[in-house]
Amino acid sequence: MGKAEMSISRRRVLTGAAAGTAAATLGAITLSSKQARAERTWDHDADIVVVGGGAAGYTAAVIAAGNGDSVIVVEKADSPGGTCAKSGGVFWIPNHFALKAKGIADEKDDCLRYLCRYSFPEAYTPDSPTLGLTPDAYALLEAFYDNGSAMVDRVQALGALKVMHWDMWDLERMPPDYFDHAPENKTSMGRPLGPALPNGKAGNGPEIIGQMGDKLASMRVPVLLEHPAQNLLMNDDGESIGLQADHNGNAVNIQARKAVIFATGGFANNPDMLARYQRNKVYGACAAAVATGDIIPIASAAGAKLGNMTGAWRTEVVLEEALETHEVGSGAFMAGGDSVLQVNKYGRRVVNEKRNYNDRTEIHHVFDPSRAEYPNQLMFTVYDQRTAEAFAGNYPLPSEPTKAPYVLSGDTLDDLAAAISARLSELQPQIGDIELADDFAAVLGDSIARFNDAALSGVDPEFGRGEQEYDRAWTYLFAAPKVSEKWPANNMPNITMHPLSDEGPYYAIIVGAGVLDTNGGPVINAKAQILDKDDKPIPGLYGAGNCIASPSREAYFGAGGTIGLAMTFGYIAANNAHNEPVKQT
Repeated sequence: MGKAEMSISRRRVLTGAAAGTAAATLGAITLSSKQARAERTWDHDADIVVVGGGAAGYTAAVIAAGNGDSVIVVEKADSPGGTCAKSGGVFWIPNHFALKAKGIADEKDDCLRYLCRYSFPEAYTPDSPTLGLTPDAYALLEAFYDNGSAMVDRVQALGALKVMHWDMWDLERMPPDYFDHAPENKTSMGRPLGPALPNGKAGNGPEIIGQMGDKLASMRVPVLLEHPAQNLLMNDDGESIGLQADHNGNAVNIQARKAVIFATGGFANNPDMLARYQRNKVYGACAAAVATGDIIPIASAAGAKLGNMTGAWRTEVVLEEALETHEVGSGAFMAGGDSVLQVNKYGRRVVNEKRNYNDRTEIHHVFDPSRAEYPNQLMFTVYDQRTAEAFAGNYPLPSEPTKAPYVLSGDTLDDLAAAISARLSELQPQIGDIELADDFAAVLGDSIARFNDAALSGVDPEFGRGEQEYDRAWTYLFAAPKVSEKWPANNMPNITMHPLSDEGPYYAIIVGAGVLDTNGGPVINAKAQILDKDDKPIPGLYGAGNCIASPSREAYFGAGGTIGLAMTFGYIAANNAHNEPVKQT
């Protein structure tokens, strides 16, 4: 996620007309050949039908059309892009052309060890042929390595996307991976790529969708907007033969002679599914509003096996913004500033505030078995006047210290604790009975004292803040200071830490667990085929993107980890769908 424009021109797509009767409940419909011959007509037909107009879907569509297949893209929203259109447009790819041009080796064995270690830490075994993973799980990560760079080369060769090495926008430095200090990670910098702009700089998510959309238009690939998928159409042999979509209350039957590729979003904006599947409360989501998990009932009705349903790409969100609207504009990707720390309701630090947003957010889901509670359900970002002014405007810090209504303040730590308690009381109807501990202010004072000692020494003995390159490099992106005479540059030995002032005012922002999107759904194999409950491919049915059980589980390999996986498996799906036999209806 990151800086992005929020809209895509509808002129970039070709819209289709709808016909038919009212759409059925989400699911799968098996139609006998006799019924098909006697009763049904197809409103549209193609070799491959791609469901979803985001990064995964557009990649699949471009590759399929480039392979010579006729393609139709079906999109639920009134414009393409999905969550990719809200993102920074970075995609993480191993062993790509730009690394090779720099003479950087990203060897397969080394990279797979990093992927497996991060994705399956509980199973990772260095001397195992599959590194401790099941053969299927290992094959998915191997497929990602084997196909990621080939995908990039192919979309460039087709003229669908101009790609460049991503150097953290204007910082001109290679971004470290999100687990850059893993011993297995031998190429810990430089894997992220981005769409290239004419001025030689990297674009963002809308640029991916825009460039690919232009290519699809030139290839005469229809993109049917406002056509939410309703049902898979299956023949007597259990093969996917098409899709039934809805358009303005009318059913639209779309024949897929070879395959249907689902490349839709997760269920980040489906409250019922979040409550049913996620481990703990999800307060807000950065995903597009249309990410409501439509594939879950549709694929389940076709017999698909579901996996990783508790999984998500995670980020903290500002609590009060998320309570106002579940679909938030941005996550609180890093605690901005240097004189800043995060504490739980007991006033204790529990995490390195500079770690990546996906892993850091996991701290909210830690369960205390002695108290039978989630002590970090909500966290409190506490900072002083230095951070409030020198880092102003680095979200979630407002441009002026008290400009945002979600910023609480107090002249003393006791005053700040009182302000937080009062706000929690106001929000109780929405958040439940979450209260600060009686000694919160005193423990917070102790936490700040230890933090200040660590800032002076440059070593954080509790959480290692600033020890790793990730902490330092990404601070420049998410928390760049405005150096002035009043607030000079950080001269401490650890640039991620600066002592908080002995005097107020002090400030706090309440944050909770959110998601970029969920990443659980139908299980796929290394060919991107959706599997049934017996682990056999459902003929003619493929998946990619956030709607499937993520090949990486919940590991976020580096900047663009979500989009890199989505595009690669969209590529894999299109190539394997190309070889599908034509289905009998």
